[in-house]
Amino acid sequence: MAAEDAPLHVTTWSDGPGPAEARAVLVHGTMTWGTESFAEQRPLARRFRVDVLDRRGYGGSPDTARSDYEADADDIAEVLSRTPGGAHLVGHSYGGVSAMFAAARHPHLVHSLTLIEPAAMRAAEADPEVAEALTRMRAAFGSVPRNLSAEQYLTVSTEPYGLPVPEFTPWRLRATRTAMGERPAWEAEIPLAPLAAGGFPKLVINGTWETADPEHRAFNGDAMAACGRTVAALIAARHTVVPATAHDPHRDHPAEVNRLLADLWSRRDA
Repeated sequence: MAAEDAPLHVTTWSDGPGPAEARAVLVHGTMTWGTESFAEQRPLARRFRVDVLDRRGYGGSPDTARSDYEADADDIAEVLSRTPGGAHLVGHSYGGVSAMFAAARHPHLVHSLTLIEPAAMRAAEADPEVAEALTRMRAAFGSVPRNLSAEQYLTVSTEPYGLPVPEFTPWRLRATRTAMGERPAWEAEIPLAPLAAGGFPKLVINGTWETADPEHRAFNGDAMAACGRTVAALIAARHTVVPATAHDPHRDHPAEVNRLLADLWSRRDA
């Protein structure tokens, strides 16, 4: 694998017959990589240039000693800056926290900010439901044995919550090893004031979680929805929910999420 300071791997989708209407940068969450997480957003490339990055330690990007949302923010800013004036920015889950840091530090590079199920729990801790979930998450992750293999960690991160255990492919296991040492996004102290003051449109998308396994929903699903509502209010964003979806609304109901993204990216003030 390339040296840690090597450039990120970025996949560009641009499938339209003519010039793209706008450019967007998509940032994935944990235990996945860009083109897997956002595979269902490929149709947007008929109208827009879509740059799908792999965070360090994931996909085709270099290894890292420790995955970190603040380091991600620097990488995201570099990718945004490849087009004069920047681009639209989308982040899912952990990638949502990384995108928030990038947008807060470099608002001049952000045409719009979309957060899909952002894992910004500490920022929303004033909500009692979020605070209770944070307590559960700290206890649960603090009790995970440090000597688990990637295969074991992947299993205990999915099976108890009614999620299918993914195939143990090399990329999946590498992504899992990166996630095992990742700086917890839910503890991030995000600079919210610059986001609230940012002159770009902001959108927060959540699932409704009624389709999730009851234990998964009870552990942090309802709290993720509360987190999204709270974060949206704190940064002056529009908040919307996608029915019959859980933590991955862009994968569970891509037609609706793609419509929301295309509408936002087409706005004249974005």
